[in-house]
Amino acid sequence: MEYTRIAAIPAVMMGKPCIKGTRISVESILRKLGAGRSFADILEAYPQITEDDLRAALAFAADYLQHETVLAAQ
Repeated sequence: MEYTRIAAIPAVMMGKPCIKGTRISVESILRKLGAGRSFADILEAYPQITEDDLRAALAFAADYLQHETVLAAQ
């Protein structure tokens, strides 16, 4: 799948997936949301990104996990 709002560039954040044109990583967005921050909180802290960027980060993470291999417990 092509991600128009997410980029993984080796020279930026050591290749971590980031919101395109920023150094804001998908991981950082997920951690903030997981800690209870709202979209509004994150957008206020990072005015250079949009709600669509946040949704793209969530979609990217979901697509990444879709291909994860799960091992059955014994």
